[in-house]
Amino acid sequence: MTDHRVGAAMDIRFGASVEEFMNYVTDIGLDHVEFKREYLAGHPDTPGPERVRELAESYGVTITYHAPFRDWNVGSYDETVRQDSVERVKQTLDDAAAAGASGVVVHGGSVPRRYPDWVREQAHENARRSLAECAEYAQFVGVPLCLENQPIDDDTRRYTTTQSDLAAMIDSVDVPAQYLSVTLDVGHAKMSGHDWREFVDRFGDRIRVCHLHDNDGTADQHRPFPGYESVVEAVPADCFVFEMKSVADVAQTVGVDQAPPETEVSTDD
Repeated sequence: MTDHRVGAAMDIRFGASVEEFMNYVTDIGLDHVEFKREYLAGHPDTPGPERVRELAESYGVTITYHAPFRDWNVGSYDETVRQDSVERVKQTLDDAAAAGASGVVVHGGSVPRRYPDWVREQAHENARRSLAECAEYAQFVGVPLCLENQPIDDDTRRYTTTQSDLAAMIDSVDVPAQYLSVTLDVGHAKMSGHDWREFVDRFGDRIRVCHLHDNDGTADQHRPFPGYESVVEAVPADCFVFEMKSVADVAQTVGVDQAPPETEVSTDD
């Protein structure tokens, strides 16, 4: 076993079942799977966390979970939405603990830039409160929460697009470092105009998860990422996760010509 694992995330676009996906990624030489909550909520044949643990042990893969982010916002200015979002992160932490996962990736929240100053200030404070609640719960269940750097957006204020903003969010929470870690997303860093090495210099061994994908610098495109090995060699993460729009893109990234499961669905946005 190597000191780190390299794998892929199950996206809601994928039609493959969990077992089909695990079989495929191990066939192409990978040994880690990340479960996005949106996939688990949307696929008609989703196993519970105990079955995920059994499958992971059977296929020899490690796993991480990704907390919901499409229809939830831990930085919502609406207190009801904020509380519901925090509860969903806690549920993901519970599932991750039951499945034997090594961490849960979470986004830091957002608010539309067009809203008044007082709304944006409240949303930012809510994001900090939510992160504190979730990190404390992560410590309780024994599964690290891994705060991800988000891509910059012209219309939406996100709180973790820069090294300084990410550090400020983490430093605002009084939880041991082993329970509040970092997810370095190299594609998000590039799209935001930052070199991913800057995040490595800032956070070092606190980086537990690294998301791998590419773009042309104009949008968060999640393209295949040939040449990813240099990142794996330089980032002190436990696991590296390809975040692609299709299963075939994962194979292209690792340079393998192997057809994906036939159940894959459309990758149209």
